[in-house]
Amino acid sequence: MADRVDQLHGVPVLVCDAGGAPIATEQDALDHLVGVAFGQAEVVAVPAGRLDGRFFDLSSGFAGQVMQKFVNYRLHLVVVGDISRELAASSALPDLVRESNRGRHVWFVADLDELAARFA
Repeated sequence: MADRVDQLHGVPVLVCDAGGAPIATEQDALDHLVGVAFGQAEVVAVPAGRLDGRFFDLSSGFAGQVMQKFVNYRLHLVVVGDISRELAASSALPDLVRESNRGRHVWFVADLDELAARFA
């Protein structure tokens, strides 16, 4: 499956392919997520498995860098998939996920159905 733009309750969402290029640097995020979405989607739904492990290790700063890029380009980032292992391994990540899910710019969801329900 290739990346595609779907309409979820009228919101254009770039649904990224799980087998796409890994996101291991800020430039990867710009090239493979922001650049692809820009002008055609408001939301980028990226499978958690495409994100480098440093994204979930908040001490690396990588998650903050990626999230800031999305805010700068006025796009919403949605991390899709099971991150229970990463949550269990971190004391700070659960707080970030909880606070992000209360906001509007970055969400963590289990699947696309959960994302669609947020737009309903």
